[in-house]
Amino acid sequence: MHSSDRIERKILLKAPRSQVWRALANAEAFGQWFGVALEGKRFVAGERTQGQITYPGYEHLIWDVAVDRVEPERVFSFRWHPYAVEPEVDYSQESETRVLFELEDMDGGTLLKVVESGFNNIPEARRLKAFRMDSRGWDEQMSNIEAFLGKS
Repeated sequence: MHSSDRIERKILLKAPRSQVWRALANAEAFGQWFGVALEGKRFVAGERTQGQITYPGYEHLIWDVAVDRVEPERVFSFRWHPYAVEPEVDYSQESETRVLFELEDMDGGTLLKVVESGFNNIPEARRLKAFRMDSRGWDEQMSNIEAFLGKS
């Protein structure tokens, strides 16, 4: 059954787990491949992290997440408002989706799993669009982290 509540992606990264972990949990490194200016920022469980989006066409937006879990070299997760791109809309009353990154050792590198869940709680008027855009976004971000790790 196709679930519209969650998006799942997997990629085998040809890099050691410690390096993949750094690309995720180090906010500055994360921002470099994800497209957010996070210089001088940190990801701390229980705190929010914000930065200017650097992705062309979305530079007027602030990326804002609530960091959930930071379990070294295993799990990193945060909550956010998916596809919150209309500057004049107040998304603060909406539910957030949860983005969960999990790392696993694999032959030849590290398996990165990403699951974004909770779309069923997003207002119906924008749920499908948010799901679609994030779905596409994660495809792109998987390539981005792969390219980033290839350079480092």
